[in-house]
Amino acid sequence: MEFANKEYLLLLLLLIPYIIWYLLYRKKSEPTMRMSDTSVFRFAPRSWKVVLMPLQPLLRIVVFVLVVLVLARPQTQNSWKNQTVEGIDIMLAMDVSTSMLAEDLKPNRMEAAKQVAAEFIVGRTDDNIGLTIFAGEAFTQCPMTTDHASLLNLLQGVRTDIAARGLIEDGTAIGMGLANAVSRLKDSKAKSRVVILLTDGSNNRGDLSPMTAAEIAKSLGIRVYTIGVGTNKVAPYPMQVGGGIQYVNIPVEIDTQTLQDIARATEGDFYRATNNRELQNIYKEIDKLEKSKLNVKKFSKKYEAYQPFALAAALLLLLEVLLRITVFRKLP
Repeated sequence: MEFANKEYLLLLLLLIPYIIWYLLYRKKSEPTMRMSDTSVFRFAPRSWKVVLMPLQPLLRIVVFVLVVLVLARPQTQNSWKNQTVEGIDIMLAMDVSTSMLAEDLKPNRMEAAKQVAAEFIVGRTDDNIGLTIFAGEAFTQCPMTTDHASLLNLLQGVRTDIAARGLIEDGTAIGMGLANAVSRLKDSKAKSRVVILLTDGSNNRGDLSPMTAAEIAKSLGIRVYTIGVGTNKVAPYPMQVGGGIQYVNIPVEIDTQTLQDIARATEGDFYRATNNRELQNIYKEIDKLEKSKLNVKKFSKKYEAYQPFALAAALLLLLEVLLRITVFRKLP
């Protein structure tokens, strides 16, 4: 805890003359009664009122201290700070073409990929992670960040029908998706820079071939881990027919050779996921990547913390007043 107005704490020095005055001169101002002999009262027991009499000045002192603390504005000690953490820079490049609606993974390829990616993000608390999505074109859904809460919100906001609704051109532009992710990593100073590219098809769109994008990644020292997701041969796909859904079997056409070549050229690895468990295991395998140091700037907001002191001062002042006009009431 820190104080915004520390100069008010100097008011506590006023307690010193008050305590000296109370100890030396207070009794002289109290009303007295002269008696010829007080020996008879020497061994008389003291009443509880007499015992508790010093409670009054003590309450006043505590109230004064609390009021000074309120004036000094106590605050929680939160601020910007630089912190060195262990981590790597990672870009997730995720295929969002209409074929990702196939339900050979549950509930479908897109939702399964999002769920496993979310678990991967949660497990790597110190990493810079970003998200690129692509179909017939590619764009950055979230730049690299350590604010994983925001990243997860943007990941969950990726709709499975984004290409079907025409928000992005349909198709599979693997080269464009990889190039977009690489562009986000090219200026990174991290020792390890990684792209995790997930797709269920073969490159059929875009102005940049997958291998050209892979060569760019290689020249920048970026490793690419490729994942081909989907069962073998055919997969059930929901088709809109009239007012309902009819399932048809569509062929699974994953260009495994290109994905292997991309991984090999960048010193990464190629993985094949035919079900949810295999996809989870792939991300666990990638989770074993080396780590490097990153400088992270964290921010937490300051909050005023005077309320408890103000409440305590008000209650103690009320108690002191009540005791003075009832239990410790004096008749001059």
